[in-house]
Amino acid sequence: MTLFRTVEPAVEPVTLAEVKEQLRLGHASEDGLLAGLIRAAREEVERATGIALINQGWRLALDRWPRNGTVLLARHPVRTVVSVTAYGADGEAALIPPSAYQADTLSRPARLHFDDTPAPLRRMNGIEIDFSAGYGEAGTDVPDTLKRAMLLLTAHWYELRGALGAESQPASYPAGYERLIAGHKARKL
Repeated sequence: MTLFRTVEPAVEPVTLAEVKEQLRLGHASEDGLLAGLIRAAREEVERATGIALINQGWRLALDRWPRNGTVLLARHPVRTVVSVTAYGADGEAALIPPSAYQADTLSRPARLHFDDTPAPLRRMNGIEIDFSAGYGEAGTDVPDTLKRAMLLLTAHWYELRGALGAESQPASYPAGYERLIAGHKARKL
């Protein structure tokens, strides 16, 4: 199973202006650095929570159909299933019609259930499921606690960037970061 992003988010959940206000910066000389830190903070929050903050495209590639016929989509919230493609033993692609599966995008993780599955598949990555995930197209659609976590992380990385050498950089996150994202992490039973 391989999951990778196919379409990057069009915007970041927090703006450069919001980060500069958090840091009380009034100059533009480090805007490039801050933009990179914002992107890195979004990626870290998404990795830690399994959530796509802003709408983005994803592809799940599988070697074979699950025994129970249900595929789990490990990004949340899933907005739409764009396509399901099965590749035959000779590499020929066949689109699976939406009528052949049931999508549950409300659950976490989202699920696709197939009653009948095409066979045979090529040995590796014989199934590709393209879907979109995210809270919306703008930062205003993202829960405030996740945006606060991004601001906290961005400020932490900015303030510690030159205080210590690379070998001495702290491996921890800023105080309060884990508490801000805790309610958004997927629960394991």
